[in-house]
Amino acid sequence: MATTDLTAEGFQQALEDNDILFVDFWADWCGPCKSFAPVYEEVSAQHSDVTFAKVDTEAEQELAAAANITSIPTLMAFREKVLVFSQPGALNAQQLEEVVSAVKGLNMDEVHAEVAKQQADGGEQG
Repeated sequence: MATTDLTAEGFQQALEDNDILFVDFWADWCGPCKSFAPVYEEVSAQHSDVTFAKVDTEAEQELAAAANITSIPTLMAFREKVLVFSQPGALNAQQLEEVVSAVKGLNMDEVHAEVAKQQADGGEQG
């Protein structure tokens, strides 16, 4: 599957519609972003069960700000609407494959339980 361009308007819908969503935050002027792009495309073609999206941080500054993007490229992975991976910097194909495999292998019952625990703990402190 090829990568898709994502905008602020479509971001929430992409989270709702996809079990696993990878998002590459990039900009045209960014050298490491340009070197990561073909790797991202290559790996996306090997995982038809995963949605790979790209966000142009110049065109989507509000979305980049909402995602707390301070360095690009930044790769985020969501599974069942939960952010499970976020890391700035370009990855090589093997590293990206490892991240995809790790995200696919997550026990989401445990992840959701941990999220619920953190929300409960946060609510008690507030």
